[in-house]
Amino acid sequence: MSDNIPNDPFADRESKNYENPIPSREFIIEFLEQAGVPMNRNDLFEALKLEGEEQYEGLRRRLRAMERDGQLVFTRRQCYALPEKLEMVKGYVIGHRDGHGWVRPEGSVGKDDDILLPHHQMKNIIHGDFVLVQPTDNSKRGRREGRLVRVLEERNDQIVGRFFLEYGYSYVVPDDSRISQDILIPNEHKAGARMGNVVVIEITDRGSRSRGMMGKVVEVLGENMAPGMETQIAIRTHQIPHEWPEAVDKQIENLGEEVPEEAKVGRVDLRDLPLVTIDGEDARDFDDAVYCEKNKEGGWRLWVAIADVSYYVRPDSALDKEAINRGNSVYFPSQVVPMLPEVLSNGLCSLNPQVDRLCMVCEMTISDTGKLSGYKHYEAVMNSHARLTYSKVSAILEGDEELRERYQPLVSHLEELHKMYKVLKEARDQRGAIEFETVETKFIFNAERKIESIEPVIRNDAHKIIEECMILANIASASLVEKAKEPALYRIHESPGELRLQGFRDFLSELGLELKGGLEPSPTDYADLARQISGRQDQELIQTMLLRSMKQAVYNADNAGHFGLALKRYAHFTSPIRRYPDLLLHRAIKYLIAKEEGRNQDRWTPTGGYHYSFDDMDFYGEQCSMTERRADDATRDVADWLKCEYMQDHVGDELDGVIANVTSFGFFVRLTDLHIDGLVHISTLANDYYQFDPIGQRLIGESFGNIYRLGDAVKVKVLAVNLDDKQIDFELVETSRKLRGEGKTAKKRAAEAKRKAKDKKRAATRSSSKEGGAARAIPAIEPTKRPEETGATSKRNGPKRGDAQGNEKPKVKKARKKKPHSKPKKTKRTKKEAQ
Repeated sequence: MSDNIPNDPFADRESKNYENPIPSREFIIEFLEQAGVPMNRNDLFEALKLEGEEQYEGLRRRLRAMERDGQLVFTRRQCYALPEKLEMVKGYVIGHRDGHGWVRPEGSVGKDDDILLPHHQMKNIIHGDFVLVQPTDNSKRGRREGRLVRVLEERNDQIVGRFFLEYGYSYVVPDDSRISQDILIPNEHKAGARMGNVVVIEITDRGSRSRGMMGKVVEVLGENMAPGMETQIAIRTHQIPHEWPEAVDKQIENLGEEVPEEAKVGRVDLRDLPLVTIDGEDARDFDDAVYCEKNKEGGWRLWVAIADVSYYVRPDSALDKEAINRGNSVYFPSQVVPMLPEVLSNGLCSLNPQVDRLCMVCEMTISDTGKLSGYKHYEAVMNSHARLTYSKVSAILEGDEELRERYQPLVSHLEELHKMYKVLKEARDQRGAIEFETVETKFIFNAERKIESIEPVIRNDAHKIIEECMILANIASASLVEKAKEPALYRIHESPGELRLQGFRDFLSELGLELKGGLEPSPTDYADLARQISGRQDQELIQTMLLRSMKQAVYNADNAGHFGLALKRYAHFTSPIRRYPDLLLHRAIKYLIAKEEGRNQDRWTPTGGYHYSFDDMDFYGEQCSMTERRADDATRDVADWLKCEYMQDHVGDELDGVIANVTSFGFFVRLTDLHIDGLVHISTLANDYYQFDPIGQRLIGESFGNIYRLGDAVKVKVLAVNLDDKQIDFELVETSRKLRGEGKTAKKRAAEAKRKAKDKKRAATRSSSKEGGAARAIPAIEPTKRPEETGATSKRNGPKRGDAQGNEKPKVKKARKKKPHSKPKKTKRTKKEAQ
């Protein structure tokens, strides 16, 4: 046995696993760190004082396995080295439709550290692969380029795409634009797919330098334009779990429609309290119910009752594992992929009217000034007194006599809620919470599940009442776990980064606006800016730029506050039916309640509470943040596809809009009435060379002075709609912005022509003077000559570049138009940059 092995902290583990053990992976890594230089296999064998052929073979296999897993790198000098010593990076591939890609280093959350992989490096890898790369000295747009060293883990998920057949070859074009390679399908693996079908495939061969990837069809979904197909594509493209495992079906098969009587024992009975749910007209799962009453000494008592999901979904159960996998419910325009099976989400857990339901309650005291002065949490049983909608509550508050008569017992409670909301809103404004007045839209479908219209969602005071009540309950719940130092997930929103902040300030300065606060503006500074731009024509666009300057809210075990809400602590407590972080918080709060009452059993409580570690919460924070982004991407894809389908009937129409985004290749226009974005490509603009000004968010024509800037009102014509790429093309008809006048280039050209004419005239005058004073001066500019015959032009040269008469126009650069492809290809332009 090696003398070094007793020094190995994992020697006992290795001895149990192998008759003739060798040093553990951890010890080999530590040994190479101390050595400080790469070592070949023979040197390592001697340095580790191993003996015999068996240990040599064992070391060889271990080193190969560590190389395969990215723990070691086998260099060109036949040595093993630590990746970090060679400045190598492990990370996930993010593909791009143009064929190149990026590697996001493991543990990195932003794109600032991403490493570019050129087109040729992406030939045999795809979006989602886990790889090892070595950064090179080259850079593009200020970012590092890299060289692929090894694929550590191939993405094995299925891929959805369109099936095509050309010249006897079958192939699939992936729907995910981040996978730019077409996948060849051998005839024996077509599974009956026909031209244009949407199919699901598995990659069977990653190909080589001279041959592309190959795959097999595992499912034919149907025709591309079939109703609901856009949702089925998005579900599979974004790998959203949508089928219940057999273990889950088995766990829920004995669940009834009513709460068992034994589950109600030991809970606070709130069935006589007139709690009500207030949701949208099309809501099917009801997480929350509210009730408010005026305190005699001033202020209000507010009850927020939340569905007790944790009673039915216990840690480590099949239901729980699938809920972790899903992370959240995904709400598509015409379909929902729930986090929990419908027997729970729409049944036992949902706070349906006139039935007993288990709930977690946050009972709070609010002062006359809107301050949260007290709170307590407990487990209860309730019976919702009414299922109300936002529109009904708004009408009741506005005095609708019929509704006020129908819901007469609840009217006074709803009015107290409204009074409390007004005070809470004032308090929210005073603390500096940032409030955005964005416009959301909803799709109205006909009986054939095709879009009939797109309508804006109008937010009324009923929406805002529920929003404020939920925020209060979330604050109280976050305060409880923070005070008790109980591991939990916080909803954090960090302050903006310096680079984005400076870019936003430069943009504001072009509009004559200012964001105060220096290098660290507070939420109050942002709120002041939001009030400044209220009512402006470009308000929505400025808000969009403001949002881009800020970081994305995420889930984290470490509390960092919520910048947007101007809160020191915040967590999600109010939607455990559709969000896993809320379920985790319920378990933590139940554990604290049971601990205080002496009912907890180690880490578990009888009603579903659980005590997690901080490491557990770190994992759940990353997982839940990922599933949230996944859901956002999927629903955005579906919305974009539906908008394109709707706009197909509007090709050729002229519509009003506003420039919503400016890029180097054109600008996107948001239609005023439909809130749909489309691109006016630079190649469709008037002949000119356009410079992109990223600070001023505008395109500037050098020759003729045309300016197209963010916020300009324009009229556009719908040119084309590309459903495959989810893109809409517009052509500019007119703009409200006046021309700037002659551009710099045109002015220079005119001045130069004037100077040359003057020099020519001077030269001609001097020449005639020398020949004799009486001689007539030769004109500096000859009269226009008539062609020898009408319409005559040189057959060799043809007419000059210019108009129909051959008059030459100024030569200007113009964006090249793309050549048509013989088969469907993904366009190179995109709304975003390389990511």
